[in-house]
Amino acid sequence: MHMDQRRTALLEALSERVLVLDGATGTWLQAQQLSAEDFGGAEFEGCNEILNLTRPELIARLHRSYLDAGADLIETNTFGATAIVLEEYGVADRVIEINRAAARIARAEADRVCRAGRQVWVAGSMGPTTKALSVTGGTTFAALRRAYRDQARGLLDGGVDLLLIETAQDTSNVKAAFLGIADACRCADPPQAQPETAAPATPSPPFSRFPRFAGDPPLPIPVMVSCTIESTGSMLGGQGAEAFYTSIAHWQPLAIGLNCGTGPDLMSDSLRALAALATTHVGCVPNAGLPDADGRYSESPAALARVLQSYIERGWLNLVGGCCGTTPAHIRALAGMVRGCPPRRPVSHHRTLLSGIDWVEAEEENRPILVGERSNVIGSRRFKRLIEADRFADAAEIARAQVRAGAQVVDVCLANPDRDEAADMDALMARAARVVRAPFMIDSTDPAVIEAALVHCQGKAIINSVNLEDGGARLRRIVALARRYGAALVVGTIDERGMGVSTERKLAIARRAFLLLTQECRVPPEEIIWDPLTFPCGTGDRDYHGSAAATLAAITALKRDFPHSKTLLGISNVSFGLPPRGREVLNSVFLYHATRAGLDFAIVNTQRLERHASIPPAEVELAEDLLWNRRADAIDRFAAHFRGRRQTHHATVDPSARQLSLDERLAEQIVEGMRQGLTTLLERKLQEAAPLEIINGPLMAGMAEVGRLFNANHLIVAEVLQSAEVMKAAVAYLEPHMDRAEMQPRGTIVLATVKGDVHDIGKNLVQIILSNNGYRVIDLGIKVPPPALIEAVRDHAPDAIGLSGLLVRSARQMVATAQDLRAAGIDLPILIGGAALSERFVREKIAPVYGGRVIYAQDAMSGLRHMESLATAAAPPESP
Repeated sequence: MHMDQRRTALLEALSERVLVLDGATGTWLQAQQLSAEDFGGAEFEGCNEILNLTRPELIARLHRSYLDAGADLIETNTFGATAIVLEEYGVADRVIEINRAAARIARAEADRVCRAGRQVWVAGSMGPTTKALSVTGGTTFAALRRAYRDQARGLLDGGVDLLLIETAQDTSNVKAAFLGIADACRCADPPQAQPETAAPATPSPPFSRFPRFAGDPPLPIPVMVSCTIESTGSMLGGQGAEAFYTSIAHWQPLAIGLNCGTGPDLMSDSLRALAALATTHVGCVPNAGLPDADGRYSESPAALARVLQSYIERGWLNLVGGCCGTTPAHIRALAGMVRGCPPRRPVSHHRTLLSGIDWVEAEEENRPILVGERSNVIGSRRFKRLIEADRFADAAEIARAQVRAGAQVVDVCLANPDRDEAADMDALMARAARVVRAPFMIDSTDPAVIEAALVHCQGKAIINSVNLEDGGARLRRIVALARRYGAALVVGTIDERGMGVSTERKLAIARRAFLLLTQECRVPPEEIIWDPLTFPCGTGDRDYHGSAAATLAAITALKRDFPHSKTLLGISNVSFGLPPRGREVLNSVFLYHATRAGLDFAIVNTQRLERHASIPPAEVELAEDLLWNRRADAIDRFAAHFRGRRQTHHATVDPSARQLSLDERLAEQIVEGMRQGLTTLLERKLQEAAPLEIINGPLMAGMAEVGRLFNANHLIVAEVLQSAEVMKAAVAYLEPHMDRAEMQPRGTIVLATVKGDVHDIGKNLVQIILSNNGYRVIDLGIKVPPPALIEAVRDHAPDAIGLSGLLVRSARQMVATAQDLRAAGIDLPILIGGAALSERFVREKIAPVYGGRVIYAQDAMSGLRHMESLATAAAPPESP
């Protein structure tokens, strides 16, 4: 069968049945009790890849054992066959020879089976090397790319059907591997200094899954990717399953999955996440359990098959196989198990996904995503001074500080005409990518600068920006980089005639750009983020009169005409030239209306973000007069009102400046998200009330008002989080003043905010109230995956479990968590609470998938009542 026919047959097979990969190579070879002579000498002992040359018949027997066991795909014996690994044995110059030989051995064994009438395929194994760019360093992106290029050349020469990038521990390495494979496919050296700026190829026919290579994804050969996620829920480089998928999805791999790291039972949460996100196939290749103290793997073939069968039944998998510790017996069990099992159907969606180390999705419930603007030499004097002094580590800390202040994406701009922008970007991002967990927005129009940044981003970044200023030539060059490294694109409404000011001009430019991007450049609509441009409305320039209103109208129109794309604004541009305090107010009012219009991303100074709900109505009116150009004297009135007024941190008004009671002032601290003066107020309140009375009184009243303002769209998620942090600080201050009950614990509860949610104020209140009412509380923190929760339940033997979450997706995650708890044999009572939940959702969605009792707890005090009820029910009857 011709290679193209074999690859077409592979695609058909994946759509019809669950395929089986082979088992462990190292485990099989270790069982052969090889000597130094088998490796060609003591200096090569332990280099399994050299056996392709010294003992080809042994490697052939390895493949035969797995094919006879029922494997559909066998992997070449090339896990460590890159120059980076082989140079440790002094054979780096034989990379292509070793990989070619390995591929030919596997090809011969596969062809033998194919001639007998059974379809099997050969996967070229490409391991992680011994370097991790984002963690340990020790090499460069370019060196890794060359190493993978040479390995891929040998494997392709030897006749593999597909390539498998496996046991990935660092997504930067995976990106280098994909680019190396691309280089091998076109038989060209990777660029050394200049960025790849070739224009994208014309679209391939929709039927062709693997069009001929022309510089952009997808590749002409199928590639599968498999990462290793530890029991902690992340890779060595820090990413979880969602972030990993988001980072490499642009290469359109044939399959993505998990291998190694753990046994199959600890992979459930990551596999569920991949199955929900992946528009391609999903695989699971676990170890035979976790090794014991002697390094032995004890998971039996039947046990391995049983767990993987449960994943197949949930619709999660297309491929299964075995990693460390698995043998032909394990593969035989899997091959028997998958007969008749329907494969997973890849999902289709238009979700806008981003990643750094952490994962971010732009969706309705978290609008707008805040983009920190202070890592910008144009807008921040301090940042600029640090870059000019070559203090890149200190500059990276500015980026990290923005995330701590609420930024979910960090914008980086180094456009200083007096310096080498590309060199500065390389130096900064080499440091910032290691300390900032959020996705980056690379703010430059220079392809060389953009590529200098992207090589350091293990996640999926945003490029800000492209436009039609030169007709689209630069746009095409930058799109090529976005498609190779993985990035979304900010598209400004600018063309050859200049910037679009009116709503009509903005839309006309957007329509033209959309056709170019989606039809010629094959950019998915969800990768497009429109910037309809923000112009200053307080400078008196007549060209910009009414421009703010036009921009707000354009946001709504763009969301309507391009429903799968997103929108972005640089908020502070609107207030350029106005008094500092007035700028804070105008920015806030503009952000408020932009959010109501549908804004998805807002570039702001998260460390100085005014709250719209806190602005006096008269000042809101002044700002709206200016934004909508409602009065001829709007600029003068606005400037006169704010001239000479002081800027405020977080733009808050000190509650003590108003005539409020002590309780009202404490509540106001929470509403304003203001820490300054908090402890002084709490000290005064402690003289007249007990700590729990303060928490349940003015502090909870403040949080209730925060919830009301949020539901009325007067606060955004980031501002709610600021209030939550102040509430947490208040509770932490009060906690040492509380009298703990002098008794044995009345019961134990494990608390957690579910995976994907960082909102923990409700959980923290439950922790304080329960612990100070005689209960032992095991607080697991935020973003807790089901495996960690299961492990804690087994370790601490609690009487109940408490799950918390704020977001809508948290409710869905609670359903999944309940399913995993049940699968683990846990049936303890679960107390569930969170803003997105209702008693009906708990009753109809969560309770049916869980074997034990599920209780809806509306707030912390109801949680206490439910725990008291459980404790009473569990108490033994008193002796007569």
